[in-house]
Amino acid sequence: MKRILITGATGNVGYEVIRSLFEIETNNQIIAGVRNIDRAKKKLEEFNSLQYIEFDFEDLSTFDSSLEDIDTVFLLRPPHISDIKKIFKSLIDSFKKYHVKEVVFLSVQGAERSNIIPHAKIEKLIIESKIDHIFLRPGYFMQNLITTLLDDIKEKNRIFLPAGKAKFNWIDVQNIGETAAIVLEDFKKYRNNAFEINGYENLDFGKVAEIMSGILNRNIKYENPNLINFYRTKRREGIDRNFVLVMIMLHFLPRFGKDPAISNFYEGITGKKPTKLADFIKREKLIF
Repeated sequence: MKRILITGATGNVGYEVIRSLFEIETNNQIIAGVRNIDRAKKKLEEFNSLQYIEFDFEDLSTFDSSLEDIDTVFLLRPPHISDIKKIFKSLIDSFKKYHVKEVVFLSVQGAERSNIIPHAKIEKLIIESKIDHIFLRPGYFMQNLITTLLDDIKEKNRIFLPAGKAKFNWIDVQNIGETAAIVLEDFKKYRNNAFEINGYENLDFGKVAEIMSGILNRNIKYENPNLINFYRTKRREGIDRNFVLVMIMLHFLPRFGKDPAISNFYEGITGKKPTKLADFIKREKLIF
């Protein structure tokens, strides 16, 4: 039996990874790494045998206490964290100190082609550590529509991003959780490789707004601001500067690249078709 630490356990991805591990009836011990254990127990109460330990990316003192006797870590990067050297170098050093054997890192599609995005820097740190690893490189989260982009959609009936006509590959976080659970359970089969997790749709935000308008029965517009307008608007809304810059990297830079490649890894590993964006919007309709 392995002891598997799930970072970001109460977030969208972490929750789905835990849910999927319990669905496949893992024999491994799953530990949720969380900032507030009492609050996490309420959110994750359906998972009776789940263990909890204090873990906070921004409190380096929690690294050592959370890693003792851990065999495997599911690692992600909280979107607001940009100081990769300070936080992730320290964390990976702690992995080595406490003899963590396996790391599954939630990266991003195209990380191998960029030295700029934070995920690429984290991948490099993991490789340099020589810890056995798996990189999962998903496309663009459908759940961004009900988290990061939700306020604009609900309050202003718009998607407001400097993405131009760039196409993004849309993937449901539930599909990511299912995939992560399988590779965590059968790590040796997939170790020291990177896998893209894709849906089968490459769509620009104009098309996404059109699909949403039809399903929600109201006009959702896509607005494509220039970078200065986008930056100033989001800063006036109180969004942290570093997070705005990450949003720019993730949405503006794809304008200059090719359309995302489409992989069938999800279907190959699960035997199921990935979620379609229209089905996701129908599923989450009440949130919008």
